[in-house]
Amino acid sequence: MRSLWFIAGSFALILGAIGIILPLLPTVPFLLLAALCFAKSSDKAHQWLLNHPAFGSPIRDWESNGAIRKSVKRIATLCIASAFILSLVIGVPAWALIAQALVLCCVLTFIWSRPEA
Repeated sequence: MRSLWFIAGSFALILGAIGIILPLLPTVPFLLLAALCFAKSSDKAHQWLLNHPAFGSPIRDWESNGAIRKSVKRIATLCIASAFILSLVIGVPAWALIAQALVLCCVLTFIWSRPEA
Protein backbone atom coordinates (compact mmCIF):
# COMPACT_ATOMS: atom_id res chain seq x y z
CA MET A 1 0.00 0.00 0.00
CA ARG A 2 2.89 2.36 0.75
CA SER A 3 4.07 1.92 -2.82
CA LEU A 4 0.70 3.09 -4.16
CA TRP A 5 0.81 6.15 -1.92
CA PHE A 6 4.33 6.90 -3.13
CA ILE A 7 3.32 6.54 -6.80
CA ALA A 8 0.29 8.79 -6.22
CA GLY A 9 2.50 11.34 -4.46
CA SER A 10 5.03 11.29 -7.29
CA PHE A 11 2.28 11.76 -9.87
CA ALA A 12 0.78 14.66 -7.88
CA LEU A 13 4.23 16.24 -7.55
CA ILE A 14 4.77 16.02 -11.31
CA LEU A 15 1.37 17.64 -11.95
CA GLY A 16 2.20 20.36 -9.44
CA ALA A 17 5.52 21.04 -11.15
CA ILE A 18 3.79 21.23 -14.53
CA GLY A 19 1.35 23.69 -12.96
CA ILE A 20 4.23 26.10 -12.37
CA ILE A 21 4.70 26.34 -16.13
CA LEU A 22 1.06 26.05 -17.24
CA PRO A 23 -1.06 28.72 -15.56
CA LEU A 24 -4.30 26.79 -16.08
CA LEU A 25 -3.11 23.81 -14.04
CA PRO A 26 -3.12 24.51 -10.30
CA THR A 27 0.11 23.94 -8.41
CA VAL A 28 -0.63 24.12 -4.69
CA PRO A 29 -3.47 21.54 -4.53
CA PHE A 30 -1.26 18.97 -6.25
CA LEU A 31 1.62 19.78 -3.91
CA LEU A 32 -0.67 19.36 -0.90
CA LEU A 33 -1.85 16.04 -2.30
CA ALA A 34 1.77 14.99 -2.86
CA ALA A 35 2.60 15.91 0.74
CA LEU A 36 -0.33 13.85 2.01
CA CYS A 37 0.68 10.84 -0.10
CA PHE A 38 4.35 11.11 0.88
CA ALA A 39 3.41 11.44 4.56
CA LYS A 40 1.67 8.06 4.24
CA SER A 41 4.45 6.42 2.24
CA SER A 42 7.90 7.93 2.74
CA ASP A 43 9.18 10.14 5.54
CA LYS A 44 12.22 10.97 3.41
CA ALA A 45 10.13 12.17 0.44
CA HIS A 46 7.77 14.06 2.76
CA GLN A 47 10.65 15.85 4.48
CA TRP A 48 12.25 16.63 1.11
CA LEU A 49 9.01 18.24 -0.03
CA LEU A 50 8.59 20.21 3.22
CA ASN A 51 12.15 21.51 2.99
CA HIS A 52 12.09 22.26 -0.74
CA PRO A 53 12.88 25.97 -1.32
CA ALA A 54 10.03 26.50 -3.80
CA PHE A 55 7.40 24.00 -2.67
CA GLY A 56 7.94 23.72 1.08
CA SER A 57 6.58 27.00 2.39
CA PRO A 58 2.93 26.71 1.29
CA ILE A 59 2.85 23.07 2.36
CA ARG A 60 4.24 23.86 5.82
CA ASP A 61 1.70 26.69 6.20
CA TRP A 62 -1.14 24.33 5.29
CA GLU A 63 0.05 21.42 7.46
CA SER A 64 0.69 23.60 10.51
CA ASN A 65 -2.62 25.49 10.63
CA GLY A 66 -4.57 25.13 7.38
CA ALA A 67 -3.41 28.58 6.30
CA ILE A 68 -2.78 30.03 2.85
CA ARG A 69 -0.57 33.09 2.39
CA LYS A 70 -2.23 36.19 0.99
CA SER A 71 0.24 36.23 -1.92
CA VAL A 72 -0.70 32.64 -2.79
CA LYS A 73 -4.39 33.56 -2.58
CA ARG A 74 -3.81 36.44 -4.98
CA ILE A 75 -1.89 34.26 -7.44
CA ALA A 76 -4.61 31.60 -7.28
CA THR A 77 -7.27 34.23 -7.93
CA LEU A 78 -5.32 35.59 -10.90
CA CYS A 79 -4.87 32.09 -12.36
CA ILE A 80 -8.55 31.27 -11.88
CA ALA A 81 -9.63 34.52 -13.51
CA SER A 82 -7.19 33.89 -16.38
CA ALA A 83 -8.59 30.41 -16.93
CA PHE A 84 -12.13 31.76 -17.08
CA ILE A 85 -11.17 34.57 -19.45
CA LEU A 86 -9.41 32.06 -21.69
CA SER A 87 -12.59 29.98 -21.75
CA LEU A 88 -14.52 33.07 -22.86
CA VAL A 89 -11.96 33.89 -25.55
CA ILE A 90 -11.87 30.41 -27.07
CA GLY A 91 -15.65 30.24 -27.19
CA VAL A 92 -16.56 27.61 -24.63
CA PRO A 93 -20.34 26.93 -24.72
CA ALA A 94 -22.51 28.94 -22.33
CA TRP A 95 -23.55 25.90 -20.27
CA ALA A 96 -19.89 25.03 -19.67
CA LEU A 97 -19.06 28.63 -18.75
CA ILE A 98 -21.85 28.62 -16.18
CA ALA A 99 -20.64 25.33 -14.70
CA GLN A 100 -17.05 26.56 -14.72
CA ALA A 101 -18.04 29.85 -13.05
CA LEU A 102 -19.91 28.01 -10.29
CA VAL A 103 -16.99 25.68 -9.59
CA LEU A 104 -14.43 28.49 -9.70
CA CYS A 105 -16.53 30.62 -7.34
CA CYS A 106 -16.63 27.71 -4.89
CA VAL A 107 -12.86 27.29 -5.16
CA LEU A 108 -12.27 31.01 -4.59
CA THR A 109 -14.63 30.99 -1.62
CA PHE A 110 -12.68 28.10 -0.11
CA ILE A 111 -9.31 29.76 -0.76
CA TRP A 112 -10.28 33.16 0.64
CA SER A 113 -12.04 31.66 3.68
CA ARG A 114 -8.85 29.95 4.89
CA PRO A 115 -6.76 31.76 7.50
CA GLU A 116 -3.71 33.65 6.29
CA ALA A 117 -0.23 32.44 7.14
